[in-house]
Amino acid sequence: MITLRPAEDRGLARLGWLTSRHSFSFGDYYDPRHMGFGPLRVINEDRVEPGSGFDTHGHRDMEIVSYVLEGALEHKDSIGTGSVIRPGEVQRMSAGTGIRHSEFNPSQTEPVHFLQIWLLPRQDGLKPGYEQKSFPAAGKHNRLRLVVSPDSAEGSVLIHQDARIYDASLDEGASVTHALGKGRKAWVQVVRGSLDIEGEWLRTGDGAAIEAVDTVTLAAHDPRTEILLFDLP
Repeated sequence: MITLRPAEDRGLARLGWLTSRHSFSFGDYYDPRHMGFGPLRVINEDRVEPGSGFDTHGHRDMEIVSYVLEGALEHKDSIGTGSVIRPGEVQRMSAGTGIRHSEFNPSQTEPVHFLQIWLLPRQDGLKPGYEQKSFPAAGKHNRLRLVVSPDSAEGSVLIHQDARIYDASLDEGASVTHALGKGRKAWVQVVRGSLDIEGEWLRTGDGAAIEAVDTVTLAAHDPRTEILLFDLP
């Protein structure tokens, strides 16, 4: 079963310095039909204007993944981490028992465009932590590449949840197939381009919840189609 989440139906926040689209309920956007999908709680597509960003604020008991599409995102937190995240890099911050952080666009001329992803941890009260890794673009060309996992498999970023995140960049006409284990489900988020999932057409910003199937095949219909696939319990 495939349930589409069209891009234009997502929540929208405009704050001058920020434009954010919410796949699931977040902040002032509330829709009881879209509260998350399994442990996947947030997919926000954020665009932050030059020299602006999220001031220092706190989180707890959440696994937060940042996936930068364009520009750069500067991170600082209360456990002493300071870094800049760029396209091709994946950041994971475990809020655990509590962490404070800020996320800014360090450029004075270019916006930053990124996905902010939250997943519930497998248990509350974990020690706060941070990890960031770089993944060369060639590694996701016409293939699903593992970038987040519960066991750091294939050099992926560790997450404290039985969830895996794959990315892929597909040429027009290329396809990839992913097998789901028993009792598992998937969420597909189209970052750029368009693709077909078992007869369902998705475009930039669309998402799809996929349940009760053994495998899922994604076929690109635009050059440089990019997707994220979440394999979830």
